[in-house]
Amino acid sequence: MNVGTINRIETGVERGSAGLFGASVGYAGYVGLGAIVSPPELVVCAAAGGIFAHLLCSRALQAAARGARQFHVPLFNVADIDAIDDELLLTDADRLSDELVLTDADRLHAGEALVLNDILAEIGPDSRVVRLFDRSAMPTPGQLRSRIENYRDQAPQPVPDASQALSEALAELRRSLR
Repeated sequence: MNVGTINRIETGVERGSAGLFGASVGYAGYVGLGAIVSPPELVVCAAAGGIFAHLLCSRALQAAARGARQFHVPLFNVADIDAIDDELLLTDADRLSDELVLTDADRLHAGEALVLNDILAEIGPDSRVVRLFDRSAMPTPGQLRSRIENYRDQAPQPVPDASQALSEALAELRRSLR
């Protein structure tokens, strides 16, 4: 949020709170003077009390807002930072004894080939996830076409129409409720 938005929000809250205070004073005056003053004068007295309370509260909040401290943040200059002479350096003494350390012997040289082990060959034949992508288990295009043609040739099963039975059950239910 920028400063303008914050100031608008704070001003709105101050005006709203002063308005609520003025309305509550006006209502209290209306209820309090209801038995003493006649109705036309009662409305004028309650409105005058509410307006006076609103003005008094808004002036007090404005005075309090003017007296609020503003914190000024100095500019941060990067050039003022001094270099640290006692920086933390890791040495061989800081190494853990059971850590994995890669050496020059572990590096792959340009002439050597990278050999990857296929872990799918090691998985058992009952594994369904691996068998989904097994090329030997995939049907050929001819087998797929014959499966599709067999499916199309099958006569569609008629869907039973239960609308008559439903309307009869609803009619029976209506008769039982009467």
